[in-house]
Amino acid sequence: MNRSLLVLLVLGGAAAAGWYVAGGSLSGAAPTSATKPEPAAGAAKPALPTVSVINVAPADFVETVLVTGSIVARDEVMIAPEIEGFRIVELTAEEGDTVTKGQPLARLASDTLEAQLAQSDANLARASAAISVARSAILQAEAAQKEATAAFDRARPLKQTGAITEALFDQREAASKTAAARLTSAKDSLRSAEAEKTALEANRRELAWRASRAEIRSTVDGMISRRTARVGMVASAGADALFRIIARGEVELDTEVAERDIGRIREGQPAAISVTGGIEAKGTVRLVSREVDRTTRIGRARVTLGTDPALKLGAFGRGTIEVARGRGLAVPTSAVVFTADGTTVQVVKGDRVETRPVVTGLRSPQMIEIRQGLADGDIVVARSGSFLRDGDRVRPVKAATNLSSVGATETAGSTGSAGSAGVAEGVAR
Repeated sequence: MNRSLLVLLVLGGAAAAGWYVAGGSLSGAAPTSATKPEPAAGAAKPALPTVSVINVAPADFVETVLVTGSIVARDEVMIAPEIEGFRIVELTAEEGDTVTKGQPLARLASDTLEAQLAQSDANLARASAAISVARSAILQAEAAQKEATAAFDRARPLKQTGAITEALFDQREAASKTAAARLTSAKDSLRSAEAEKTALEANRRELAWRASRAEIRSTVDGMISRRTARVGMVASAGADALFRIIARGEVELDTEVAERDIGRIREGQPAAISVTGGIEAKGTVRLVSREVDRTTRIGRARVTLGTDPALKLGAFGRGTIEVARGRGLAVPTSAVVFTADGTTVQVVKGDRVETRPVVTGLRSPQMIEIRQGLADGDIVVARSGSFLRDGDRVRPVKAATNLSSVGATETAGSTGSAGSAGVAEGVAR
């Protein structure tokens, strides 16, 4: 046996002896210490996820529609000059003044009109004198005609007896006809004089009307919103109005409403409006347009806001119109899940989650009315989410939220909007 073979035999025996000492065997069985340990009796079980829950309870709902727009006058009256070509010599009202019907606002130069009135008065006096002369001429013509007719009547029997000549009879006949013609002419002169006087009176009335319009007056009670009149400018009816008056001082919010909401707005519905500058106002819907813009799909409505002078024309305003009010079972907006398959709420029964289909009703930013699918007192997950599945075990914790108080005070937000955050929820794993 050579030296190399001897070395190999010695090494193999040593390895076999070491394996045996370690508790193994030459067959290669695995050591018992490598087997997975069993959990000790009484060890803690895995913790269940904690979710905030809330009880379904009745609450008051106020459903609103969000609107925006600008402050405008309910009725704006334009005051323009009724006579043209005269200078403004005096202004008696400023922007922001409250005026009454008939109150003077400005005065035009009226010297020319006064001179024309004086001339018209003289012409009327002349016409009155001409009428008097015409009436006197009628009286004279009537007397002459009566005398000539009587003489002609006396001449007729005398002619038949031959007591007067034919020439004398013809003279008396001609005198009678001439007197009648003069009477007719005198009456015509009277009618002409009276017609001329009537024309002069009409002309004077026009001049008097023009002279009265030299003082520009308010035609309504209200407040002046704009004044373009300036002393020295020439009044022209074709130019911009000298004054703009808010009739009775009443202003409105000319609102823009989304097409999906315009059909729910009705006259008389209450509205709460906030105007730039921190001004709050209450109003009611006065008018709803029958037309929706084909391009923007926006409708319009008018909300009357009263006579508050702090509401400036043109100011931006936004607010809500109350379109529905009711009472029903409420859950937080965050508790409702909207999917293509329908609307669901996650209900907690004991420590199990149950997904339940529901039918919703009125909405506010923080709550949704449940008309079918839930009962008063049911416990629902305050904030539903994809991390919970039907049948999951959870540890419910009541959320500190009073749905009744929330519903009674919440009035803001657009219909169907997600609104605010809803009920807070914490999840511990």
